[in-house]
Amino acid sequence: MHIPDGYLSPSTCAVLYGIAIPFWYGAFARVKRLLNTRLVPLLAVASAFCFVIMMFNVPLPGGTTGHAVGVGAAAVVLGPWASMLSVSIALLIQAIFFGDGGITTFGANCFNMAIAGSLVAHFVYRATAGRSAIPSSRRVAAAALAGYAAINVSALLTACELGIQPLFFKDASGTPLYAPYAPHIAIPAMMLGHLTFAGMAELFVSGGVVAYLQKTNPALLGQKPSASKAQAYFPTGGGWKATRPLWIRVALLMLLTPIGILAAGTAWGEWGARDFSDPQMRQQIAAASGNVAPPSTQPVGLARLSSLWAAPFPQYAPPFVRHPAFGYVMSAMFGTGLILGAFLLLAWITAGGRPSDASQASP
Repeated sequence: MHIPDGYLSPSTCAVLYGIAIPFWYGAFARVKRLLNTRLVPLLAVASAFCFVIMMFNVPLPGGTTGHAVGVGAAAVVLGPWASMLSVSIALLIQAIFFGDGGITTFGANCFNMAIAGSLVAHFVYRATAGRSAIPSSRRVAAAALAGYAAINVSALLTACELGIQPLFFKDASGTPLYAPYAPHIAIPAMMLGHLTFAGMAELFVSGGVVAYLQKTNPALLGQKPSASKAQAYFPTGGGWKATRPLWIRVALLMLLTPIGILAAGTAWGEWGARDFSDPQMRQQIAAASGNVAPPSTQPVGLARLSSLWAAPFPQYAPPFVRHPAFGYVMSAMFGTGLILGAFLLLAWITAGGRPSDASQASP
């Protein structure tokens, strides 16, 4: 679902940035107060969790791969606005440092996963959970359904954005300039895998997180976090100390991330520009797209925009690390550190350069 550079036209990217910016602004305005409280570690660990969980690729029908996003769990624990911010920061780190998603398409990826995903998960969870008690199994089922709905809405939006490209953006001969497959191919190809394996992965992640928190920290499943509730969420100490069990579990997930590179294949719609000229890759692309062959040459616009940004650690593979599994773990650790630094920087900025409650709390 991470749309790379070149798959969307500049005008499509601009429109989706324009849609995303008001949501980012609203999310930051609502979360700004939390950035001066001991809830900062919770925001950071949620973002890190989403970052790491997206590294676990699962095989999908057609020889492609997909992954959970973690947005269902983030929306349940943080509420939709804080979830938007947390997931967006994870997506930003992925795009800049690992080439997972593009720079021009960052607005689209955030709209699909962080914004629409958070809103869908929030409303589905609220509607399904109702007024059930915090320990109720109904809340686990509601979170699971919320995650499943969120990832599939995100996938559908992605498929539609990719699918409209050959309808509106093509050269004089009718050859697509950007994403090559129309909606009648893009939507089934994207949704088949997400309605099944990727959707089930998100379902289990969301439900599992809520089930875990019901036993360990049910306060996090109450009303959405707010500045006035920081003390109630972490009554016995600073946010860093209270979220230590969550950070430990994220660290354990980092060590397991090499499982994510066992799934063979490329995610649908994330092929490199050169793949369109490779006979073997062309066969794989066609097989994953209803046996419809891609254009005979690289789409011109895709080839041009795909080289716009060169990530320093593309595909989570640092060039100085020879062993792929070790490089994947290092990438997970590095990305998590960047996310943590981003939230500390935001907390410092919102505090006007003064130490905030979050930064003063001992780890």
